[in-house]
Amino acid sequence: MALVNVRRDVSDAFYRYKMERLQTKIEGKGNGIKTVVVNLPSVAASLARPPSYINKFFGFELGAMTNNDPKDDRWIINGAHESGKLQDHLDGFINKFVLCKKCKNPETDVNINNDRILLDCKACGQRTDVDLRLKLSGYILKNQPGKKGKMDKAERRAAKKAKQNGNATKENGTGSGEDGSENGSNENEENGDAGSDDEFQKVQAAAPDSADIEVKDDEWAVDMSEEAVKARQAQLPGEFKAKLSLNDDEDEDGEGGGNTVYDELGNWIQQEAQDKGGIDKIDSIQVYLKAKELGIEGKHRTVLVLAQTLFDENICAQIPKRASMLKQLVTSDRHEKALLGGTERLIGSLASDHPDMLSHIVKILQLYYHHDLVSEEVVTKWGTKASKKYTDLSTSRKIRKAAEPFLKWLEEADEEDSSEEED
Repeated sequence: MALVNVRRDVSDAFYRYKMERLQTKIEGKGNGIKTVVVNLPSVAASLARPPSYINKFFGFELGAMTNNDPKDDRWIINGAHESGKLQDHLDGFINKFVLCKKCKNPETDVNINNDRILLDCKACGQRTDVDLRLKLSGYILKNQPGKKGKMDKAERRAAKKAKQNGNATKENGTGSGEDGSENGSNENEENGDAGSDDEFQKVQAAAPDSADIEVKDDEWAVDMSEEAVKARQAQLPGEFKAKLSLNDDEDEDGEGGGNTVYDELGNWIQQEAQDKGGIDKIDSIQVYLKAKELGIEGKHRTVLVLAQTLFDENICAQIPKRASMLKQLVTSDRHEKALLGGTERLIGSLASDHPDMLSHIVKILQLYYHHDLVSEEVVTKWGTKASKKYTDLSTSRKIRKAAEPFLKWLEEADEEDSSEEED
């Protein structure tokens, strides 16, 4: 088996930290296609990390489902993924969860202390923090050995191999290649969304506070008669009229259908799309600023409007591009429900012209979950019962039926966590 340096940016042939190159096997076809990482346990042992950490990291990076601690050591990622691509992602895992932030040495242990993940370096003695914004950090904190009472099979195996490797490397001397040069992904790039989130935080600070925007009551006065509402709807393009529908969503906070603030946001997005030649040409920061200008950046109905207007039949490619902006707006369970409801309505409106839209719901939910836009609790509850709140009951049932593979994956992951805690 070919060995590579743990830090592939180090070209020194005598660099003493080695690991096997990832070997993968693609099985199945169509929707059942999957990638088996054949030698993941060996690679994980060389890094002194459980294979589940690496496989989960791959899943988060690729937006794909993975299995946890399989009894037969068949570590699987849904979809077809080349070994070279996974090796590149492994470099990111090593940089973020293995290398000491000070000396760049991989001889570290993971310690959990007061909900902090610390890398304890045996080479230089430094203890450095892992970025808690990374999705895998949440998984590590949730599945730490202390909560389960004992290490699982994979962790015991990794710890044993790491101990053996540590004794062997100490006998071989220090070696070279520990000059502190940067790995392929530097520390400023540890979180793919961090830069974008910071950018939005800067915008929030620079943008005028909603309290500073003088709004006169009569500026938002609107004729709410049935004739006036129909007249406003008639002015919208046909496709948009079908997608943007708030009429059946009256509730206790008075933000029901026909509220001109939400209509204005939707109309503005639609006009921007027409002027710029498509939805994808609209800048996410401008969308956020428009919502802030209207004073509705914190409202769950804003998320409902955006789900129907910023996405189309290419939603799976569009979600990652809008995720950072949406994360600034989706701040509660209610916002998450609005995102799912708007998506449900979008799929229902597109299904007649794009019959395959239903089949995309699993990928859509994966992406929402991957980008922390929906929580396990909210999406699980959403999947238990069809509703006619956002679309007709028949379409709602079909959408939830199509979502069953994702919901089943969440359920099985929960059952595995529960069984481990009982051990």
